[in-house]
Amino acid sequence: MSVMMVLRLKGDPDALERFGSDNEPLMDGIAEAGRALGCLRHSFAAGDGEVLVIDEWVDEDAFHKFFESQPDTRRLIEAAGAQTPPEVAFYRRLDMPGQF
Repeated sequence: MSVMMVLRLKGDPDALERFGSDNEPLMDGIAEAGRALGCLRHSFAAGDGEVLVIDEWVDEDAFHKFFESQPDTRRLIEAAGAQTPPEVAFYRRLDMPGQF
């Protein structure tokens, strides 16, 4: 069963968004590498002074394999101005009526 992964990063969402806009081929390459290793869904969200990455992966190991093998993710973390490592949590996906 797939897992939901939430990566929380304290940083500047606007700086990260600018970096993404200025580096679209890089962002697309990272996304393609994730798909190849088992990422089913991928999105970003922003809060006050934080960035969230919300993914669905085939399993936790697939995410760890991707994250450890992808040096460009460090560039994203730096672009967001992160001062501390990201926090990563995994959640069991529930099979519930009414989801979309």
